[in-house]
Amino acid sequence: MQLHDVWFVLIAVLWTGYFFLEGFDFGVGVLTKLLARDRKERRVLINTIGPVWDGNEVWLLTAGGATFAAFPEWYATLFSGFYLPLLLILICLIIRGVAFEYRHKRDEDRWQTNWEHAIFWTSLIPAFLWGVAFANIVRGVKIDEQMNYVGSLFDLLNVYSLLGGLVTLTLFTFHGAVFTSLKTVGDIRERSRTLATRLGVLTAVLALAFLAWTQVSHGDGTSLIAMAVAVVALVGALACNLAGREGWAFALSGITIAAAVAMLFLTLFPNVMPSSLNDAWNLTVTNASSSPYTLKIMTWCAGVATPLVLLYQGWTYWVFRKRIGTQHIADAH
Repeated sequence: MQLHDVWFVLIAVLWTGYFFLEGFDFGVGVLTKLLARDRKERRVLINTIGPVWDGNEVWLLTAGGATFAAFPEWYATLFSGFYLPLLLILICLIIRGVAFEYRHKRDEDRWQTNWEHAIFWTSLIPAFLWGVAFANIVRGVKIDEQMNYVGSLFDLLNVYSLLGGLVTLTLFTFHGAVFTSLKTVGDIRERSRTLATRLGVLTAVLALAFLAWTQVSHGDGTSLIAMAVAVVALVGALACNLAGREGWAFALSGITIAAAVAMLFLTLFPNVMPSSLNDAWNLTVTNASSSPYTLKIMTWCAGVATPLVLLYQGWTYWVFRKRIGTQHIADAH
C-alpha cells in the first residue's frame, strides 16, 4: 500500500470520527426544539454536550487540514466547487459556538431565546448539508480536464444528494436522542428514548433507500459488506434502545455512522472526487496527492500527535461521564 492510499484511509477515519462525535451534538442541538419542553430542559440538553462540543469540532479541522496537505488538488477542487455550501456550514459552526458561549451571559428571556433558536438552526443546517456534500462527491460532479469544478450550485441539488442530506440529518438526530437518553435522568430520559425509536424507524427507511441506491450505482463487494454492517447496527441500536440498553444503543448508532461513512469512501476509492463529465478527468489518490516526501513527514507527525489527542479527548469524556437532569439545573434568576 502506497502512502497516498494510507492517507486516503486516514482521512476517511477522521471524517468517521467527526460524524460520530459531532453527529450526536448536532442531534442534541436539533432536540432542543423537538424534545425539550421548557428552558430548563433545553439547559439540560445543552449541558450534556457543553464540555465536549468544541473538542468534537477538532476532528473537522484535522480532516480539512489533512486533505489540504495530503491531497491539495482534491482540497482545491472541493472547496472551490462546493464553496457556498461549505461557507454556509462554516458560518453555522461559528454562530453555533458563539451561541453556546453567549446564551447564558444575560438573564433576559429574549436574549436566551434568540441564542437557543441559533443553536437549533446551526445544528440542523450543517447536519443536512454534510449529507448533500458527501452524496455529491460519491455521485460525481462536473470536473473538467484541468481539475476545475465547472458546474453550478443547482447541480449539487439533485434527488440523490438531497436524500443523502435527509439521511445525515435524521441519523444524527437519532444518534443525539440515544446520547441524550444515555446522559440524562428522569422524564427527559424516557421521552428521549421514545423519540429515538420514532426517529430510528424514519432513519432506517431513508438510510436503506440511500445506501441501496449508492450500492447499485457505485458499489462493489466491499461496500456491500459495509452497507450490511450499517443496516444491522442500526436495527441493533433500535432494539437496544427499546430494551433500555442506552450504552449499547449509542455504540451501535455510532457503528452505523462509521459503516455508512466507510461505505461511501469504499465506493470512491481509488477516486477522491469523480468527474461526471469524463472518467479520465477523475481526481484520484494518485493524481491529487502531494509528493511522497510530504506524505512521509505527515505520517511521522500524525503518528506522534494522534495518540495524545485521542488520550486527552477520551479523558474529557470520562471526566464528564455522569448523567444529569433538571434537578441539577439551578432555577433562573
